[in-house]
Order: sequence, then structure tokens, then C-alpha cells
Amino acid sequence: MKRFITTIQNIWKIEELRDRILFTLLILMVYRFGCFVVLPGVNPAVLEAATSSNTGDLFGLINAFTGGAFNNAAVFALGIMPYITASIIIQLAGFAVPYFQRLQQREGESGRKKITQITRLLTVAITLVQGGGYLTWVKSQGAVDPGISDAVFWFCNVIILSTGTILAMWLGEKITDKGIGNGISLLIMIGIIATLPGALVFEISKNFGLLIIVELAALFMVVLATVMIVQAVRRIPIQFAKRMVGRGASAMPVAGNRDYIPIKVNASGVMPIIFAQALMFLPASVAQFAAGEGSALTTSSWFMALNDFTSPLYNVIYFILVVVFTYIYTALLVNPQQYSEYLKRQNAFIPGIKPGVQTAEFIDSVTTRITLPGSIFLGLIAILPAFAAALGINISFAMFFGGTSLLILVAVVLDTLQQIESYLLMRKYDGLVKSGRLKARGGIQGIGASM
Repeated sequence: MKRFITTIQNIWKIEELRDRILFTLLILMVYRFGCFVVLPGVNPAVLEAATSSNTGDLFGLINAFTGGAFNNAAVFALGIMPYITASIIIQLAGFAVPYFQRLQQREGESGRKKITQITRLLTVAITLVQGGGYLTWVKSQGAVDPGISDAVFWFCNVIILSTGTILAMWLGEKITDKGIGNGISLLIMIGIIATLPGALVFEISKNFGLLIIVELAALFMVVLATVMIVQAVRRIPIQFAKRMVGRGASAMPVAGNRDYIPIKVNASGVMPIIFAQALMFLPASVAQFAAGEGSALTTSSWFMALNDFTSPLYNVIYFILVVVFTYIYTALLVNPQQYSEYLKRQNAFIPGIKPGVQTAEFIDSVTTRITLPGSIFLGLIAILPAFAAALGINISFAMFFGGTSLLILVAVVLDTLQQIESYLLMRKYDGLVKSGRLKARGGIQGIGASM
């Protein structure tokens, strides 16, 4: 405890770090305030009553990511999600479209600026479409004031929702520039963690005593395991070629330096869960909008099971999709051929492996082997909330036992702590951990690169 207090004092002593932390907290407060400012023409009491049961479905997931703003019909109802969608689209386009490949790999800083500009424009387009869909959903819940004109309601609120998303994107960029941590990631994290206190209080009131201690201990162990898999890497040793030291007859060969290539066990990060979750919710959501409430299609057991994260059918298919998407996304991110070419340019090699094709094949085989346990663990993390709910934990609190929420929280916290530790070590203070150092994350793995 004394060490922790000393670390806090050291953080406060560093003026730049202190200012960045205070600036970040201020921006997060502004964002949270916007999550409670209701759109004009919407009756929040009616909407709250209509959405009280939306916890395990698609809308409950979106509401968790926006910190309750979705169910509040707030100006930040769409949150930063349109920007995340646009970033994912551009990131995937970088694997398939030559123009985006050239921007990402060859044009350096100017290419990154163009990608940022295209992502922002695409965010506006996505927000306009999603805003219209969101207002349709709000109206279907009977939460719109009947005295307001439809044209005025739609025109004004689409603009407000689009402005809210752009403002949230701007706030995230300001945190990245002048605050601490990755701004976009922090906005997502603060939205997710905003529901934790209420869920925890409700769980304590329901299971007060030894049972809640067991639940918190289980949650702690799950978080520890998640941190381990997020940080785990397989180090492939590399050796740089010998170089000559001296001149003429006195020149002597000196062995090159040794280094390693870090291959992450979970190179794909949270992206497989996001893709799998989107696919799992898609059939039931499309059927609901197409056929209407109460139809034979939307009330069939098959569609209901796919829209309920606690059902066995949902979790079996979900687990398989996460494993498959982990392999697909890892194959897109980790390019053995690029590693092989890079080693050639650096005059380096993997001991015992010939440069060129054999090096690429070796890296590919290592990546494939370590991806298997990583994908299985990711699949287990994805379906853990269902097991927690089956054991009697309320759904709101069970969501923190795994899935996207837990992975995002762990990744963002590790990234932010790593940046704080960097400031402490530069000023000759002790780091945040007693031994070793936190590894850089660079935002949410798979998404942070686009943020």
C-alpha cells in the first residue's frame, strides 16, 4: 500500500503527466454528460420503460458500449460506434483494395492523413444511415412526442446524432493528443464501465455474503487470465550477420546482435468477437425488422435462441465463429512473407532456418500453432458471460465476466498504464509494477491501429 501511495505522489509530481490526466478526466466528464442529454421530441420515461428488458440482445450490447446513452435517446446515442465501423471498413479495405494498401504501406505520413480523412467522411455517412435507423427504432417504441412534426423530428435529430458522433470522435482525438491513453478506446471503455457500479450493487444486494466473495474472486481470476493471454507472445530468435571491425589485416569478424520477433498469441485482439457477435445478432435483427413483432418468424425458437446469449445454440455457434474469425484475422494481420523480406533487408536470419521461402514457412507454422490456443481461449472468453448468467449472476454483471467488454477493458487499461509508466521511468521514478514492465499495446488490438 505504501508503494502504491508513493507511486501516486510521483505521478502528481510530474507536471506534464498530471495535466494530461486531468485533461483526460475533464473530457471523459464532458462525454458522460452528453450521454444524458435527451434528443428533442423524445419522452425518456416511455423509452426507459420500453427498453428495460433489453439486456442480452443486440440493443442491450449497443447500450452497454454507449454507457446507457442508447436507451436514453441522448445526443451521444450512437456513441463512437460509427467511427469504429468506418475504421474497420478502411482497415479491411487495406487488405483487399490496392489504393488503400498503397496509402497504408508506402505513402507514410501523407497516406495516414488521407486514410484519416476518408475514415472521417465515411463516419459521417454511416452516422446518417444509422441515425435514421435509430430514430425509426425510437419511434417504434412509442417514445416520440405526438405533437411534434415528423419532418422536424427526423431532420433535427439526424443532424444532432451526427454532430454527437463527430463531437465524440473529436473528444477522443483530443484525449490522444493532449491527454493520456488512446482517446477512442477510453471513450468505449468509459461507456462500458459506467454500467459496472449499478450491476455490482444489484448483485451484492441479491447475493450478499460468501457468494458475492466467490463471484468477485472468480472475476479476478478471469481478468488475470485475460491479461496473460493479451500480453503473451512467442519470441522467434533472430541473429544479425557478422560484421567486420577494424581495417586491413587487423580487421576481425564480430558476431552480430541477437534479437527476436514477437508473435502475439492473440494477434487478432477483440476483432473476432466483434465480427462473430455481429453475425450472431444479424439473423434475428433482420427478421424482426422485416416481419414485425409477434410474427411466426420472429417468435420461432431458432431465431429467439440466436438472439439470446445464454442459449446453448447461440454459444456453440458463437464459439465456432470466434475460433474461425481468429484464424482469418490473424492471417490478415501477420504476413510471414513481409517478415522474411524485412529480415533479408536487415541482413538477419532465424538460426537454423534458410532465408527466403523457408523463413516465411517457419514463421507461418509458428503463427498457426500459437493461434490455436489463442483462438480457443478467445472463444471461451466470449461465452463466459453465458456460464456466469447460468450460475445465477444477473445479466448486467455477467457481461463483465468475458466477451468484448472484458477484452476492451483489459486492453485499454494496460495501454493507459503503460503510458503512465513511461512517464515515471523517464523521470527516474519506479514504474507501476514491482518487476518487469508493462508492454505497449497501442490501443485496442486490431482497432487501435485505426484510431
